[in-house]
Amino acid sequence: MKKWDDATLKRWKEDPNHWKCGGLFYYNPEDPRLFPPKPIEWMGWTINFANPKSVIAFVVIVGIVLGLIALI
Repeated sequence: MKKWDDATLKRWKEDPNHWKCGGLFYYNPEDPRLFPPKPIEWMGWTINFANPKSVIAFVVIVGIVLGLIALI
């Protein structure tokens, strides 16, 4: 897996054009990471909605959670 330099990662994270709906959604076609960190890192990670693999992972996770809830 390719590693990016700190300047690139910082630029991606701080560019307001990559954060939609007031920072709620991350959309960066350049960024191939599935789960990039949120702008405030202690809050965890988010989904890169510009990456189809990331969206599929999100749908699978939500499907598993909903399936488990339905079983209970």
